[in-house]
Amino acid sequence: MTYFASRGLDVPSLHEELVRDRIRDLYREAEEQRRAAGVQRLRRARRDAERASARLRRALLSLV
Repeated sequence: MTYFASRGLDVPSLHEELVRDRIRDLYREAEEQRRAAGVQRLRRARRDAERASARLRRALLSLV
């Protein structure tokens, strides 16, 4: 009977540990997604800046 009583106490703590692990995983995944979105924004901004620079070059050359 002691075995079952102690086992019954371990099950909730095991469940809580699994829940905490899942929450940590979700936080980690969210951080990775935020980082990936930041990288995408940076790439888009660089591409836009390159396009603007090319347009400016063409406009300046047309003035000459």
